[in-house]
Amino acid sequence: MSKPETRAQWQQLADQVQLRNQCLIEGQWVAAASGRGFGCISPIDGRTLTVVADGGGEDIDRAVASARAAFEDGRWSKRTPTERKQSLLRWADLIEANAVDLALTESLDMGKPVADALNIDVQGTLRCIRWTAEAVDKVYGEVAPTGHKELGLITREPLGVIGAIVPWNFPMLMASWKLAPALATGNSVVLKPSEKSPLSALKLGELALEAGIPAGVFNIVTGHGPSAGEPLALHMDVDGLVFTGSTGVGRHLLQCAGRSNLKRTYLECGGKSPNIVFADAPDLKRAARAAANAIFFNQGEVCTAASRLLVESSIREEFVAEVVKAGRRLQPQHPFEPGAAMGAIVDEGQMERVLGFIAKGQSQGAELALGGQRTLVDTGGYYIEPTIFDRVQPQHSIACEEIFGPVLSVIEFSDEVDALRIANDSPYGLAAGLWTADINKAHRVARELRAGSVWVNYWDGGDMTAPFGGYKQSGNGRDKSLHAFDKYTEMKATWIRLG
Repeated sequence: MSKPETRAQWQQLADQVQLRNQCLIEGQWVAAASGRGFGCISPIDGRTLTVVADGGGEDIDRAVASARAAFEDGRWSKRTPTERKQSLLRWADLIEANAVDLALTESLDMGKPVADALNIDVQGTLRCIRWTAEAVDKVYGEVAPTGHKELGLITREPLGVIGAIVPWNFPMLMASWKLAPALATGNSVVLKPSEKSPLSALKLGELALEAGIPAGVFNIVTGHGPSAGEPLALHMDVDGLVFTGSTGVGRHLLQCAGRSNLKRTYLECGGKSPNIVFADAPDLKRAARAAANAIFFNQGEVCTAASRLLVESSIREEFVAEVVKAGRRLQPQHPFEPGAAMGAIVDEGQMERVLGFIAKGQSQGAELALGGQRTLVDTGGYYIEPTIFDRVQPQHSIACEEIFGPVLSVIEFSDEVDALRIANDSPYGLAAGLWTADINKAHRVARELRAGSVWVNYWDGGDMTAPFGGYKQSGNGRDKSLHAFDKYTEMKATWIRLG
């Protein structure tokens, strides 16, 4: 399918998209055991895209049993790493062949600009699956140093059944970060996508079957957190649980693991990432544009969004003016418009939550420098202007709590020590950035920042070769890179006496 160039062309293709809406269990598309469904609402215009199966505990039981049977009989787990690699590469090829369809599904369901869905989400999914597939048959075991009459082997084995719960902001990409290493290492998976944007996950499942991943190895149960996510987290036959989402839900899932079978649980949770701009930044205008993009990309619905902009006192006024100028250019549009910088907020509830934080910012005394309003109301969709607050105090709600929307808080600092104090004064530690031309300062500050990813003189760097995850209440474990395999394997020591 060729890439469309106009809104009308995108819309014409969107009208032809076929949307899956049932659970995938044992290679079959099935309704929820209860027979219930829920409306999948497009945030673009508020219309119902389809009615999706509202899975619950019985569906989770069926999916876990299917995954367990597939794991135990070895239809996937006992294939060689090279054989699994080939299936995953075929899966990636099918994803690439269906890239436009997947991008449209993601945009319709979640509200992001379709060009971003195509160029970032789909491409990132492809890189993740292909890189992981190519890596898995190059991960070796170890031989322990022993005496002459012993042999010590250190090997990795798949955990077994993995429960994966993924968020609504990058549904396909975040799913791939879990699915690729879990499947590559021989596990079976039960995926619970967010009820806010479940449709691309179902398309991934369809393509996985077409690629030859055996029935039962990859199962999908759509539904809500309390009725489907919690039963998955509590299930006694799930060996590992992986999650991306809010810190509150992550905390609850850890409790579920403790209440059940102490399943291995790895979390990538919230963030309130600081972006520190020193007066000696090499290019203040470029830094200002980057600061705006770092919060307004994907409507601010990004766990690593640079929602706290820390600016040195001597440049605050001129720098904030540049950020406001850059932010003003990033107004939301219909996601099919060429060049759309922002799309729609994922649903009405999230839109109201963001607007509530904007109201808090104003009531607590921050200075509204840009935006702050719902816009494009006549579309029926959920759109919010890019919003910037100046003269924010670190104790303000908009500076402390994760908003997950297009809201930037500007906080002034006096020197390097003050910047680090403010930056690290957070329960989160997912990402951080800093801008300086002083290489010594760059290294000093990067070392002191309590964050899993630190970017110097740009925002959101990295690729599949480096791990991703957070400090403190931003989670544990790491996605991406060879380190991701640690989450999906058990380490075994085997000792053999010789002679």
